[in-house]
Amino acid sequence: MATDAVAQLADSLAKTQVTEGELSYKGQGRKFDNAQSVEEMVKEIQEFKGLQALRLEGNTYGVEAAQAIAKALETKSEFKYCYWSDMFTGRLRSEIPPALNSLGAALMTAGARLTVLDLSDNAFGPDGVKGIEKLLKSTACHTLQELRLNNCGMGIGGGKILAAALTECYKQSSAQGTPLGLKVFIAGRNRLENDGATALAQAFQLMGSLEEVHVPQNGINHPGVTALATAMQHNPQLRVLNLNDNTFTKKGAIAMAQALKHLRSIQVINFGDCLVRSEGAIAIAEAVTEGLPILKELNLSFGEITGEAALLVAQSVEGKATLEKLDLNGNCLGEEGCDDLREVMDGLNMGDLLGSLSDDEGEPEEDDEDEEEEDDEDDVEEEEDSSVNQVSSPPSVPRSPDAASFLCFPSPDKLLKLGTKRALLFEQQVDVADAGKTAEAFLKISSVYNEEDEQVKSAVLDSIDAILRKAFASPSFQGYNFVSSLLVMLGLLKSEDKVKPVHVVPGHLQALEYVVRQDYFPQDHIAVLEAFMSRHIQALESCSSARNILKSTLEHFRPEN
Repeated sequence: MATDAVAQLADSLAKTQVTEGELSYKGQGRKFDNAQSVEEMVKEIQEFKGLQALRLEGNTYGVEAAQAIAKALETKSEFKYCYWSDMFTGRLRSEIPPALNSLGAALMTAGARLTVLDLSDNAFGPDGVKGIEKLLKSTACHTLQELRLNNCGMGIGGGKILAAALTECYKQSSAQGTPLGLKVFIAGRNRLENDGATALAQAFQLMGSLEEVHVPQNGINHPGVTALATAMQHNPQLRVLNLNDNTFTKKGAIAMAQALKHLRSIQVINFGDCLVRSEGAIAIAEAVTEGLPILKELNLSFGEITGEAALLVAQSVEGKATLEKLDLNGNCLGEEGCDDLREVMDGLNMGDLLGSLSDDEGEPEEDDEDEEEEDDEDDVEEEEDSSVNQVSSPPSVPRSPDAASFLCFPSPDKLLKLGTKRALLFEQQVDVADAGKTAEAFLKISSVYNEEDEQVKSAVLDSIDAILRKAFASPSFQGYNFVSSLLVMLGLLKSEDKVKPVHVVPGHLQALEYVVRQDYFPQDHIAVLEAFMSRHIQALESCSSARNILKSTLEHFRPEN
């Protein structure tokens, strides 16, 4: 759970390897209120030749004490490492900014070039960020590689100030030919929320040099997660991504999955306690399958993931030789689902890499929730049906009322009456940039499929071909979103959105069987479909023959075959 994130942060924060040129007062638990109280320390700093690192953490410093220490630092031009976490315990918040200002000004006066700035566990809030704002913008931070601000209570305001300072530092350092190359950013437990995270994401995207990002427990929801996901795509050397205990939901998880496809250096992914849910887990599983060749750890614990989606996650790590741990604890697998998951991992010879499942929440109870939402779902369905003929398309393409009419109320006769240009009409009518709308159109058209009527059968397949070939040809088309939307609409996968499943007919599965055989359909999606078609689901019982044929085709076209 969240404790995993704390442990991961503690490990990262403990990685301090500088000993030569280091002066340490770490963890002495002393209280320094004024200049007299730090006289001995000041003398040692002044006399220390080639001082590079100063550890002040684990003590508490007043304004006068900080100013005296700062004066001693003004001549230390070789200074690089500020280990200044937990140094204001018991101090008034108003004391912290002037203390930080003094220390920062001294480093600028000295002409220092910092590598590490660690101010974690100082509850200084937005005003504290203002206390280091000038330092962050100065030449002293043009060389900064690690910025550690864990548990500082920055809030949204502090996050925005920090983002602006980093952006200014990057611009000024770039103008001098040495752009800021920040590698490690740690800011867990800071209440950044969406606005703070979004502001920082813009700075991250600009820098493009990050290797570790830790922002757990920040109250970030899908808009902020999506902004961070976009930024991460521009940081190709990213190795560790820790967003534990924020709230992705489907939108955030899908955005993050898209980002992962660009991050081949990623080694540790911690999305535990992030409510990625089943649809998000499927998207992430697909990203893992497609890439991440040196992945060591994947944490999707406590995310309301169901058994089938968890199995796909497990299957996605097949062949990941560097994997050390897969954490799916605290999800909604149920006893049988946990057994199935262990069996899959054992079959991959990776059973020892699966974390504990002791906190599994059991299979979700859908009936009560479905009853509570039934009226709302009906309202949503009516809105969706009434808007089918309003699906967006390029402004230059005129609407086709006949195609729209068919999509509202499909029938074989209407399909045939569209004539030989029906494929073009559907291409114009359906916004294939929207994976959900594309899936909906597929189900509408395939619902009239008739194996015994060659004319209708041909019309259905030609129309589906036109839509899906165009969709999958677009680099921006989210194929995994299309597949998950299909599964939701067919009632095979529960969605966080209020979507009422369609009545499954053989035509849906027969048309899908045709599609998976086409060259435009990505083979990476086949494992997902096969997993769900193999389940015992009441909605598919009336289509057993079509389902068996589809299962056979999926097995045949599975990538490993």
